[in-house]
Amino acid sequence: MKVAALLALPLAVLASPLSARQSSTFCDDWGSAVAGPYTVYNNLWGKGSATSGQQCTTLSGLSGNAVSWSTSWSWAGGQNNVKSYPNALLAITKRPLSQVSSIPSSWSWSYTGSSLVANVAYDLFTGNTADSAPAYEIMIWLGSLGGAGPISATGSTIANPTIAGTTWKLYQGSHSQMNVFSFVAPSNIRNFNADLYAFVNYLSANHGLPKSQVLQSVGAGTEPFTGSNAVFTTSSYQVSVS
Repeated sequence: MKVAALLALPLAVLASPLSARQSSTFCDDWGSAVAGPYTVYNNLWGKGSATSGQQCTTLSGLSGNAVSWSTSWSWAGGQNNVKSYPNALLAITKRPLSQVSSIPSSWSWSYTGSSLVANVAYDLFTGNTADSAPAYEIMIWLGSLGGAGPISATGSTIANPTIAGTTWKLYQGSHSQMNVFSFVAPSNIRNFNADLYAFVNYLSANHGLPKSQVLQSVGAGTEPFTGSNAVFTTSSYQVSVS
C-alpha cells in the first residue's frame, strides 16, 4: 500500500462492523468492511497500470482477535507495477516508536492461481507527526511469488539480518519521498508468528530509523502484479500494538 492509498483510507472507513459469523464481499476500488479492530480494504490503488483485470475481496469474519479474509483477482499488463494492496489495517493510537514496546502478530495464508507475480507482506508506515505524509515504509515480505521483487535503489541487499528465527534479505529504496525498507524472506512463510517491533529495533540500531518517528499504520496483505484466477486467503491474522 503506497502513499496515495494510505491518505485515502479515512474516506473508506465507513463500512458497517461485521460480527464473527457475517461475511461481506466488495469489488469497488476502495471497498472495505470492518471486523473488530480491523478494516479490510480492496484497495485498487495501482489498477491504472493494468491493461485488463478485476479484483474482489471478502471479509469472512472475526474469531477472537483473529480476522480472516480472501481476495480473488486477475490482472494483465504493466508487469512491473503493483495493481493493488488488499489488506487488513489495524486501528491504532498513533504514537512515536519510542513509546511502542511490542507489535505481536500471527498470520496464516495461502495462494492459488496461474502465472502469479505477487507478494504477501506487512506494510508499516511512520511519519514525522501523526498526520504528516509518511517518511518511512517498512515492509516485511513473507511471500514472493513469480519473481516479485521489492523497491531497491541498487537491486542488491544491504544486509542479511536474522530476526524472529529467519535470515532476511534487506533492501532499501525510495518511493514518493519515503525511505523504504523491505525485509524479504528467503522462502515463503505461510504460518508466521513474531513481534514486528524486532524489525523496528533492528532498523533503528543499524540503519538510522529514528524512534521519534510516529507509527501511523500497520497493514498486512498482498500486492498483485500480474496473474489470473488468483485467490489469496488469510485463514487467520492478528496483530496488536502496545
